[in-house]
Amino acid sequence: MDTKLMIVLIVVAAAAVLVALLFYTRRRRSTLLRDRFGPEYEKTVRESGSTGRAEAELEKRVQRVERLHLRPLPQSARRQYLARWMEIQRRFVDDPQGAVCFADDLITEVMGAEGYPMVDFEQRAADISVDHPLMVSNYRVAHEVTVRQRGEGASTEELRKAIVHY
Repeated sequence: MDTKLMIVLIVVAAAAVLVALLFYTRRRRSTLLRDRFGPEYEKTVRESGSTGRAEAELEKRVQRVERLHLRPLPQSARRQYLARWMEIQRRFVDDPQGAVCFADDLITEVMGAEGYPMVDFEQRAADISVDHPLMVSNYRVAHEVTVRQRGEGASTEELRKAIVHY
């Protein structure tokens, strides 16, 4: 075999290995993100219209949350928040509209105490999706009902479901 043919074969083989490695890396990345984010992965793919854009967005979320200074709540604060939550649940019987609004406010307060930035709702939802991907859809549904309640109003059944989601 002549030298030029040997070089061409080596280059082609190296290119094939690189393509296979790239394919494997992308597939592994997709699998890891899908496993980490669960339904949030599919939602992000649908909204972005592209797996690549969705995965880039999810990786940006992970990097953003890694830079945050999140901290667990002290036991005393947990007890206080739990007591307030129980009061909100009791209040629901007599004032479902108010209870849902208080629940939304309480969740926002707890997130702030844990170190999440309180920029806007969508950013909060994106941030919590990193560590709580199964809970973020409940948070979105409940918050949407709360926003509707504060505006045009929501049915008692919608308010009940919001409390359950919170």
